[in-house]
Amino acid sequence: MTAWTAHVTVATVVEQDGKFLFVEEHSEGVTHTVFNQPAGHVEAGETIIDAAIRETMEETGYRVSIESLLGIYTYTPPLFPDRTYYRFCFLGKALEHFPNAKLDTGIVAAVWMSLDELLETARARSPLVIKAIQDAKAGKSYPLSLIDEHQNSPLISNLDA
Repeated sequence: MTAWTAHVTVATVVEQDGKFLFVEEHSEGVTHTVFNQPAGHVEAGETIIDAAIRETMEETGYRVSIESLLGIYTYTPPLFPDRTYYRFCFLGKALEHFPNAKLDTGIVAAVWMSLDELLETARARSPLVIKAIQDAKAGKSYPLSLIDEHQNSPLISNLDA
């Protein structure tokens, strides 16, 4: 039996003109492509906000600003019961598009769709993809000040002195 593993991930919900930015991607254990928010794992030494900005750029070619925290979600996929994803989901704003950017391996394309269009595809990567859009449309938003990341904080360094 495989040991249980926690995965810290980020996702960014970007809305523009009533459409949301998704990535069409290949997903482990699935034969067809699926749709997801720009999302991925937090890397060592990286803040979760920096991870959200990086993942959005790498998967869509869009530079974004992170405006607020949409929510923190957990998910254990049925195909992988030994994994639990802790997903920090942000609301972002598209600032600039780089159409010639090389997208991450496994990404087919960046796509703008409404929630209804996403539901019609029946190819959301997980229930979290739909829930995040529903929460964004419902106006959920929390200040980024809820997140206190101590990386390279002068205050913490001074406490050690």
